[in-house]
Amino acid sequence: MRGALSFPPRAPRTSNQSLTQPPSSSRIQQKKKWEKQELNSNGNPVRAKLHVKTNDKVVVIAGADKGKVTEVVEVFTKSGEVLCKDVNVKTKHVKPKGEGETGQIIQREFPIASSNVMHWSEAQKVRSRVGHKMEGGKKVRYLKKTGEVLAN
Repeated sequence: MRGALSFPPRAPRTSNQSLTQPPSSSRIQQKKKWEKQELNSNGNPVRAKLHVKTNDKVVVIAGADKGKVTEVVEVFTKSGEVLCKDVNVKTKHVKPKGEGETGQIIQREFPIASSNVMHWSEAQKVRSRVGHKMEGGKKVRYLKKTGEVLAN
């Protein structure tokens, strides 16, 4: 073959191996929608084990809204984040979608890391870690500092 280029042989690809192995650390980093997620042995995305659930009363312990008592609206287990009412409010400029529409400037809440919130006891006005115990044959969550049982 005249004028043919020759390239050295390629090494086997190993990029897919990292997708099927369990994560090396317990903390999960947020990925973009188009990036590959860590997968468990079943091929499903690895979910973060969070200490908060939807409708829990929490207090923000870090960030611009530190000290604000709020309620958890939504929990994102893929990224380990929580959406809280009136916390991390940002201004978003929305482009018009259709012809003749006008753009908008809206304010909405964005998620924060679950490590930046702690459970809040409304009765004693104190923040606390959460524990698990058996009560009447059922496993319940309770506040360690006050002993107050949380609704599941």
